[in-house]
Amino acid sequence: MQVMVNKKAMEGYGRNAIESEVNYASPYRIIQMLMEGALARVATAKGCIARNEIAEKGHQISWCIRIIDGLKTSLDAEKGGEIAENLDSLYDYITRRLLEANVSNDVAILDEVTKLLEEIKAGWDGIPPEFH
Repeated sequence: MQVMVNKKAMEGYGRNAIESEVNYASPYRIIQMLMEGALARVATAKGCIARNEIAEKGHQISWCIRIIDGLKTSLDAEKGGEIAENLDSLYDYITRRLLEANVSNDVAILDEVTKLLEEIKAGWDGIPPEFH
């Protein structure tokens, strides 16, 4: 039981640390955090499939879809033009693939999603500081 209490305490600490960081983060950093969160949820979902934890896998994929939806709603088509349109389409594709992975328990689909998110994140991380 002690292990469970410590785990719950750590989860609470992690939540509080993230909330604190979000309160002081720039919009640029918030997008980075969303991408990091999406990647973490996909990785956790893969582990859930390996352990046959189907309900938790569904929870992790649903959480990732909500994050992707947040990224999608942050797009500004007026300022972002073609890049924003392409990201919008890519986020739609990622969401469809996540839904497929949830139904089929296909780790290969989650690997594909991971690669796509990593590419998007690498592009975001490559934005020069003066444009943050």
